[in-house]
Amino acid sequence: MRFKDRLIVITGGASGIGEACARKFAEQGGRIVITDIHLDAAQRVTSDLDGHAIELDVRSDASVETAAESIENDIGPVNTLVTSAGVLQPPHPPHELEVEEFDRVMNIDQRGTFLTCRAFGTRMARRGAGAIVNIASVAGLRSTPLHSYTPAKAAVISLTECLAAEWGRSGVRVNAVSPGHTLTRAMQAQVDSGERDLDALASNTALGKLVTPDDIADAVCFLASDDAKAITGASLPIDAGWLAATSWHSYGGVREKYDRQ
Repeated sequence: MRFKDRLIVITGGASGIGEACARKFAEQGGRIVITDIHLDAAQRVTSDLDGHAIELDVRSDASVETAAESIENDIGPVNTLVTSAGVLQPPHPPHELEVEEFDRVMNIDQRGTFLTCRAFGTRMARRGAGAIVNIASVAGLRSTPLHSYTPAKAAVISLTECLAAEWGRSGVRVNAVSPGHTLTRAMQAQVDSGERDLDALASNTALGKLVTPDDIADAVCFLASDDAKAITGASLPIDAGWLAATSWHSYGGVREKYDRQ
């Protein structure tokens, strides 16, 4: 039980990758606190895990500070923070991307990550121990037509490196995972409705498949665990080889499976 008696806070933990992380940490003995803007959904998850659900808007400094203070006072010192709260955006060209939408994505994905890291990470640093895993994206490592989401996730990766250096001597490790296309329930619904083509998405990866929320959760748990005690400031792509494979399309695509002998 790698996380026995450790208190794990997961922002945006009511669904998708955040929910998968919450369940994986709980399986390994962690005490779970899910913070989410959708309190009912967070309570649904924590009811299965004997955990705590707290309503939180990561865009609000006051909301984040209040949540951090109440968790520390009422539940206990936080050992691990996973910043999974985030939103996507449509791939609009810049002239069609409304400033309000740009700001919404930035405020949640970038600013929200900073505020939650600051609130919980500062407390960890003052205690001398802790681990933070930020949920970034492979979009933050490449050019995409997501002109708010991609810069926001690139900023999360940069922030991860900055905070790793800031708090390293105080015993706090800060890492990130960068998921590729992930087969969440929301993604599956888009596939089922015909909005997304699963085969087309999978064909852009080296492994020929999408990753699952559990794949992401496995990596998050590793980075948060003592098995990764010498790792900080890293951004680990969990993308089924999307980063490795995309440039191969200039040469006709990734090779098909070799014939068995």
